[in-house]
Amino acid sequence: MAQAFNNAAAVQAAVGQDLGTTDWLTITQERIDTFADATGDHQWIHVDPERAKDGPFGKTIAHGFLTLSLANLFLPQLVEYQGLKMGVNYGCDKVRFPAPVPVGARVRGHGLVVAAEPVKGDGVQVTVRVSVQIEGSDKPGCVVDTISRLFF
Repeated sequence: MAQAFNNAAAVQAAVGQDLGTTDWLTITQERIDTFADATGDHQWIHVDPERAKDGPFGKTIAHGFLTLSLANLFLPQLVEYQGLKMGVNYGCDKVRFPAPVPVGARVRGHGLVVAAEPVKGDGVQVTVRVSVQIEGSDKPGCVVDTISRLFF
């Protein structure tokens, strides 16, 4: 269940708060292929299961940017901002891909509020670190500091 915040002060007070984890999501070849079509990145390690069997990972792997894009899917499952006039994606910092995400893997998002600073107009700029955890792996597939500007 998403952590709910209803004003800028509550968001600022949440710095250091663990937002928990989302449900698991299985990474399918169909999702990888759809992402490849959307981005034009058809490298064989992503889209050719037969060739990938003999590759460095033994099977196809998700694109790093596909794994990163899951932060957008996971964020609303981790945090909910109630009573917003407007919220915008302001960008990302410190994007890393510590481990490959193989086809068939189950992943989930983990959230941590790492910073929150006031912005003009009863707003707050919040940084939530999203780690895309891979079931059975010590390393995440992606770690990204997402930045949002929220106006209540």
